[in-house]
Amino acid sequence: PHYRKCFIERSARNAAQADLVIANHALVMVNAARGRDPASRPTRIVFDEGHHVFDAADSTFSAALTGQESIELRRWIVGPEKNSRGRRRGLAARLADVASYDDAGGEAVEDAVVAAQALPSDGWLGRLAENAPLGPLEHLLAAVRATTFARDESGLEMGYGIETETAQLPGELVEAAGTAAQALAAIRTPLLKLAGRLEAIVEDAPDWLDGQGRARIEGARHSLAWRIDLIAAWEALLSRLGGPADPEFIDWLQVDRNDSREFDVGIYRHWLDPMKPFAKVVLEPAHGVMLTSATLTDRDETGPDWPHAITKSGAPHLELAPKTAEAQSPFDYAGRAEVLIVTDIRKGDIPALAGAYARLIEASDGGVLGLFTAIRRMRAVYGRIADRLARAGLPLYAQHVDPIDTGTLTDIFRDDPRASLLGTDALRDGVDVPGRSLRCVVMESVPWPRPTILHRARRAAAAEQEGGAKRYDDRIIRARLAQAFGRLIRTREDAGHFVVLSPAFPSRLLSAFPEGTPVTRLTLEEALQRVANGVVSADLSTAETLPQ
Repeated sequence: PHYRKCFIERSARNAAQADLVIANHALVMVNAARGRDPASRPTRIVFDEGHHVFDAADSTFSAALTGQESIELRRWIVGPEKNSRGRRRGLAARLADVASYDDAGGEAVEDAVVAAQALPSDGWLGRLAENAPLGPLEHLLAAVRATTFARDESGLEMGYGIETETAQLPGELVEAAGTAAQALAAIRTPLLKLAGRLEAIVEDAPDWLDGQGRARIEGARHSLAWRIDLIAAWEALLSRLGGPADPEFIDWLQVDRNDSREFDVGIYRHWLDPMKPFAKVVLEPAHGVMLTSATLTDRDETGPDWPHAITKSGAPHLELAPKTAEAQSPFDYAGRAEVLIVTDIRKGDIPALAGAYARLIEASDGGVLGLFTAIRRMRAVYGRIADRLARAGLPLYAQHVDPIDTGTLTDIFRDDPRASLLGTDALRDGVDVPGRSLRCVVMESVPWPRPTILHRARRAAAAEQEGGAKRYDDRIIRARLAQAFGRLIRTREDAGHFVVLSPAFPSRLLSAFPEGTPVTRLTLEEALQRVANGVVSADLSTAETLPQ
């Protein structure tokens, strides 16, 4: 009965009959990679915010054998644990009618349920912390966790995940990987058998199988197919551990933490260039694809970097020369926006950083979007200034602090011109707050890329191909700055200041801002005066004016 009213299934059926479907990047790629009916896939695709396509492909076409992912597979096969509630049911409950009709199918379900006992179960994280894992997958995760802590090379701040490369792994981890791979193969085998039995039932349908029942079994076949592929990907990932590296992929071990609390452990594999599978799965079957974005190309001293944008589109993997087009912005950035680089806030000085945010919000009388590169620093600043601003009648909201989703936080901010909002990446890209509600954007620092293993590998590859690792990082930073700046001016009537609280702002990054936008280095006191006066003009006689 739930299948008939499930909103996901209903949406999928409606989309299959629609002429136009609006979805996010991830859904488009997942549908292309796992869609049930190739004939119903879209033939013409428009990716708005096209600068995110690379990251969306990177997420879609990757593999992660983690505790959270594997316990999810266990619940899908076995069903809820003893003390769990909810609609979730295991294979035996979902396919009870099939099992009673088809003995071979029923045996396959039973075998899969038995084999799935090898997967992690509730309480697995606690057992890993106590060095008391149960089953082959938990033993593997325990070895991954121990190795990662022993060899952490991420250089990331406390509170973030820690990671290590998969080179020269200890023998006990490689041995645990082999045992885990055998356990995964024992799960995949009965699932393959079950998929075959379901196919046979659909082809030679019994009298009791009505249209809804047929659709449900087709859905089960689809779910089986991609979980079989998932397990096969995990087996392939484990088979590479301890062997030579594959130049097309980056593998690493990781322990995910939030405020130093562990919440996942696993092994990860990403394509060095995720646009290769994207081109094969998404671009190649389509009749036409368009990518649009205000920041699709990087802009340096020589102008728009179309070759790099084309590379990031996946087109070179089709040996295709795409058409390009550029439109000028209708906004008067030179007359209605101003970039202020504050030079007297030292890096790492949280009290000074918090004080600067509080004073800028007071000077602007609210209407400030504060952007941070680290959740911990954002929380520290919020904790220091929220009460002070509240006493002044200036509401302050923050991602990862207020128990409200990002969309609702943005709506609250948009509706109150005296409110301010602090956040991270999700607020830097795609937030639309026109008018007086957003009149000042404040960034706590230059958004340098985090030095993860994945980033370092792609940076090294770019250095070989393009002759410079710094250029690779600069592109990322300029794109982030351009997206952040784009939050400020949303209509022809908007005006405001873009403030960066960082003395270490290289001049080569200034091309991230629209041509003609005034850029000034100045002290916090001078910045406060300009923000308080609402001055937005090219008259910058009180401070050093920098050429673009």
